[in-house]
Amino acid sequence: MPDTVERANDAAELQALRFLYRTPPMPCPYLAGKVERHLFAEITGPGGAEAYDALARAGFRRSHRVAYRPACTGCSACVPVRVAALRFQPGRSQRRVARANEDLTATMLPPAASDEQFRLFTRYQQSRHGDGEMARMGFEDYRGMVEESAVATALLEFRAADGKLMAACLFDRLNDGLSAVYSFFDPAEAARGLGTYAVMWLIEQARREHRPYVYLGYWIADSRKMAYKTRFKPLECLSGGHWRPLTLSGADSSP
Repeated sequence: MPDTVERANDAAELQALRFLYRTPPMPCPYLAGKVERHLFAEITGPGGAEAYDALARAGFRRSHRVAYRPACTGCSACVPVRVAALRFQPGRSQRRVARANEDLTATMLPPAASDEQFRLFTRYQQSRHGDGEMARMGFEDYRGMVEESAVATALLEFRAADGKLMAACLFDRLNDGLSAVYSFFDPAEAARGLGTYAVMWLIEQARREHRPYVYLGYWIADSRKMAYKTRFKPLECLSGGHWRPLTLSGADSSP
């Protein structure tokens, strides 16, 4: 495990770390021919939020009431990444996305699932990830994803002027930043760049709250689905137990 986790000495952090377990091998959804396994830690009970803060800094992500990170034998393709929000400067393409979505209204809500959200979530999954497990989720599964949390979680909705729900983003608040849990949008409005716009909104919100980072989960160099993350600069990656600048040749560097 990363040094950050091994050095955890707070009682609340240790409480969570006692419940570590590993999943059995499963086909990797990102790299063909690869097998994935995850290390899970329960974050329920007193001190769960404090424990998750430490785990997030060690590269873990949250789903429901557990934190997880890849633990795949012989593969380290999944790299935790975070945006240095206080130093973020949008590139040309991101400024275009901001202009394209100026007509939308963003509302931050408690994490409560609705039928309207679920319909949009289902359309998004069937369009973008039709062969994935999430495309088969029912409403109660979606409700669990949104509402089952042991940490400070919020749901962001983006609506058009006529009230139509265009996109939504579930995110957590950490001591040092915001963590994007999951976002989805109307696939018929893909030209708007709503996924990028949601991340830009989180970056601005982190700045308003004086939180230095926005955690974006994992980046895989060989996965086209995750290429967008490298466009948010400065981007840091967790390597050898330390967060370091991520530098890539060929990444979008437009001013």
